Amino acid sequence: MTKRVGFIGLGIMGKPMTLNLLKAGFEVTVYDINKAAVEEVKTAGGFGAESLAEVAVNSDVMITMLPASHHVKSVVLGEEGLIHSAKEGSVIIDMSSISPVASKEIAAELAQKGIHMLDAPVSGGEPKAIDGTLAIMVGGNEHIFESVSPILHAMGAEITLVGENGSGVTAKLANQVIVNLNIAAMSEALVLAAKAGIDVEKMYQAIRGGLAGSAVLDAKVPLILDRNFVAGGRIDINLKDMTNVMETAHDIGVPLPLSSQLVEIFHALKVDGKASDDHGGIVQYYEKLASVEVKKKVEA
Repeated sequence: MTKRVGFIGLGIMGKPMTLNLLKAGFEVTVYDINKAAVEEVKTAGGFGAESLAEVAVNSDVMITMLPASHHVKSVVLGEEGLIHSAKEGSVIIDMSSISPVASKEIAAELAQKGIHMLDAPVSGGEPKAIDGTLAIMVGGNEHIFESVSPILHAMGAEITLVGENGSGVTAKLANQVIVNLNIAAMSEALVLAAKAGIDVEKMYQAIRGGLAGSAVLDAKVPLILDRNFVAGGRIDINLKDMTNVMETAHDIGVPLPLSSQLVEIFHALKVDGKASDDHGGIVQYYEKLASVEVKKKVEA
């Protein structure tokens, strides 16, 4: 299997994923408008590219990790896009969280040029991107999936081929519904406990071993209690994901009343200047309604 990998998008998730590819022994060429991030990867042993074409020429497998559908379309299909320079038989793995409709369109156009595509969005946030234990849900051809499996395993611990093109991003939409509604439900409970005057940290310890316990609860409650909203998963990015959820649901005839309400909560937080906060910051919407703050109890 090829050792030459291209990586486009060195953000919160992309940069640590790239560093893990380097640690696994892959030859990685990167491109990003953030030159400082490119320099950091070069210091770790990677190669910096001045253009998308340079990435394509020097890679057999290209990975995109970008904010939204239009970014992926531009990078892959645009005037300077990978489609114009990538070799026939090469593979593009889009690890962004985009809409299934856009993902299938991109895959179809690439197929006409003899270029394979997998959609492979991730879950786990920045901590799991750093330690290489992301959950990766994949859509695409099984043979192509198997051929790039070592690359995916350099970045993730749980790698699942869900189905054909578009299946990975659809699974990610379902993941985002569960994660973000879980955070919203948790936020309601935390604000209730805080307003009632009980020790929220002790309440958390009391319930985490029962049915209410979850990976989301354990990941987010300690951060909320410390008032730490530094983004592992930004509110505006999750707003984008939940908007994709609603658009997809409406297209196929699936009413999602709770998800639609959460989209409005995200919009309210964005207007309130919280767009760059972690999505654990959903709690701030409920705090504002109840005029209370969830935090550790100060001992007298």
